[in-house]
Amino acid sequence: MPEQEKTEKSEQSKAEVPSDGKPKPASARPKRGRPSRTRQNNKAKVPEPISVNKEKPKGIVLVEPNTSFIKNLKGNRPIIGLTAYDTIMGAAVSAANVDFILVGDSLGTTLLGYETTIPVTMNDMVRHTSAVRRANPQCLVVADLPFGEASLSFDRLLESCRRLMQEGGADAVKIEGGRDVADDIEKLVATGIPVLGHIGLLPQTVKAIGGYRKFGQIKEEAESIYTDAITLEEAGCFAIIAEMLDEKVATELSKQILPPLIGIGSGDGCDGQILVTTDLLGWSHGPVPKFVKSYANLNKVVSGALEKYVRDVRAGDRSR
Repeated sequence: MPEQEKTEKSEQSKAEVPSDGKPKPASARPKRGRPSRTRQNNKAKVPEPISVNKEKPKGIVLVEPNTSFIKNLKGNRPIIGLTAYDTIMGAAVSAANVDFILVGDSLGTTLLGYETTIPVTMNDMVRHTSAVRRANPQCLVVADLPFGEASLSFDRLLESCRRLMQEGGADAVKIEGGRDVADDIEKLVATGIPVLGHIGLLPQTVKAIGGYRKFGQIKEEAESIYTDAITLEEAGCFAIIAEMLDEKVATELSKQILPPLIGIGSGDGCDGQILVTTDLLGWSHGPVPKFVKSYANLNKVVSGALEKYVRDVRAGDRSR
């Protein structure tokens, strides 16, 4: 090889490594065998979400909920997600015009009385996902892959995802983890299974990390989170949940990656937000995270209504 050509390649290689150690912007990074992608900047082309209560105008075809719809919202408006675990909650959340519903394994701590999400099984997830699907929600339905399923063989992982989509009716699956699950996510996406990533605090590992806390507040951890996010992007995730990240890290990360970064307890710099529905409604039996804004106190409303019913019946009023 000519000496001049060697020198040029050496200089080019050096130029590809940022001096500050931070990852390149997504638009500048080479992908693993994938064609280059560009960000969507045309805000006028982003459709409005479909509402359960919205009548279909004559001559207009409404966009069916899909992962491309979620991806195209990045840079145009905040993406909104909420959890649902049954038909009634699924209908109510969909009617609120959210962009997607997450049937989360958080149903273990909110509905089933577990201390963590670890005891939630595949049968639980299929049962509750199908209940939400029966509400006929007019938005994307994403189902959580429960504890342990992503760490087994790929055939087992594929079968679990198949159950969530075929038996449960999910449109996509959510998988916790970064580099450790990226290869399997890439294979799932190649088979046509849309995947929502999840980084930062991973509730399924809460026993291993010793509890709930913020992530990314030290340099090494922040760099690891950057790497996880970039790896999930390259694996083909249509969006990534960022739970309990340092706000500055989350804000910078949302600028660095192409998929939307949807935060929960990670500040306002993300591309969207998701919350556990029962938390914001004040309808839970345990402590609510400090970052959750309360929009109602259903614990008080429901308790008051039930107590009134008991008083009425005991007083002889049985006409209701």
